[in-house]
Amino acid sequence: MNTIPDASALSGWRKSSHSNGEGAECIEVADGYPGLVPVRDSKAPQGPALVFTADGWSAFVAAVKRGGFRA
Repeated sequence: MNTIPDASALSGWRKSSHSNGEGAECIEVADGYPGLVPVRDSKAPQGPALVFTADGWSAFVAAVKRGGFRA
């Protein structure tokens, strides 16, 4: 995983489908970067973004869907 200090210059951002539109905690991912998945906080688009490998991101999303991170 790497970071991009200011990810606002990247294009193709889309908000999580689980966003409720009321300013809740949301993430955005950027499409169009082969093999990579930039991820940022939707409330801070000029802030940093984390960059995951596509395989790493897929594994994370699969674990979330399985409930692997429930407290």
